[in-house]
Amino acid sequence: MSHFCLEVSGDYACFTRPENKAERVSYPVITPSAARAVFETIFWKPGIRWRVTQVEVLKPVRWINVRRNEVGAVASTRNAITAMHEGRGTLGLDIEDERQQRAGLFLRDVAYRLHAEMELVSAEAQANPGKYREMFARRARKGQCVNQPYLGCREFDARFRLVENLADEPQAESTLTEDLGVMLFDLNFAQPDSPQPTFFKARVQQGVMDLRGVEVLG
Repeated sequence: MSHFCLEVSGDYACFTRPENKAERVSYPVITPSAARAVFETIFWKPGIRWRVTQVEVLKPVRWINVRRNEVGAVASTRNAITAMHEGRGTLGLDIEDERQQRAGLFLRDVAYRLHAEMELVSAEAQANPGKYREMFARRARKGQCVNQPYLGCREFDARFRLVENLADEPQAESTLTEDLGVMLFDLNFAQPDSPQPTFFKARVQQGVMDLRGVEVLG
């Protein structure tokens, strides 16, 4: 496995707690699945798997309350299938009819150092480990990504840079120590058509959330 570290920051973030159905309430720190997604937006191949091992919280946790408009419906699959067969149909949504205003408790001015291992799972990747390492490092240095990484919600863009020497990095401002309760860990894709969420008991100690050896709850 190859270890990489990214510094990720943004003006706003929302890592929504699943128990809050109507209103958006964020966890106080980034979730492992959101951290993994940042690495995947920079570089992903079927032959690799990203495993997040540690999250460093670089700045104190700051909150902001926001009310925003959301669309309260999704386009009908049945209408889309009918339109495909008949060559006509109504697929759009009227925003004025479906608009909902919801409150959200979001994070602001966030920064993290995300540590992850690139696990090579295919024979081709295992035969060319240096190639895959260099591809990721080159793209991360240049700020290249397939999709713009985001912090929980797509409207909250993330900035990133490759951390190549931790000894040269400034010390984190955050000394957060807290039990965060049950947090979303990731999605289990054993059944691709119906991925299932998995959770773990999260704890941050002196600004560090260590994910190595955590007990994943089904």
